[in-house]
Amino acid sequence: MKLKLVKLDKKYEKHFSDMMEEWYSTGEKIIPYAIRRLDFRDFDYYMNNLEVKDNKEGLVPDSTFFCLDEERDIFVGAVNIRHYLNDSLLLNGGHIGDGVRPSERRKGVAVEMIGLALKECKKLGINKVLMVCDRKNIGSAKSIMYNGGVLENEVMIGGIVEQRFWIDIG
Repeated sequence: MKLKLVKLDKKYEKHFSDMMEEWYSTGEKIIPYAIRRLDFRDFDYYMNNLEVKDNKEGLVPDSTFFCLDEERDIFVGAVNIRHYLNDSLLLNGGHIGDGVRPSERRKGVAVEMIGLALKECKKLGINKVLMVCDRKNIGSAKSIMYNGGVLENEVMIGGIVEQRFWIDIG
């Protein structure tokens, strides 16, 4: 598996559509939020409005990348990087939101994808990265810790215990 992060582009329309159709067919909540925020079926609108450019509606500027498996030429997941944290993201959300396509889980995708996202954070000047996951999501916690995540604490959000990890990349 040879993974790289790419920006959404017309040449990836089928890759994107295949991944999103698979994800929606499971009925589960798609993560990161940024890739489910808009209707993905209107590709041009979606592509042109995917990233937040300024503060609006509680959102902060972000960058969204899709994880391309170059050997199989498919999208295996996505990451959303928030350029800085507001109060809400500091409590629950963090700098990086990541998700792996259902058929690609338990293959090491998340570990590598987070590592690639951390390199993008470094380019953005983010030297200390917060990542948050549901305490019941053991795979996510392990992927974060494998990339240097240190558990700071746990917080209760809407009846769910969320773990907050910091990764120092400075």
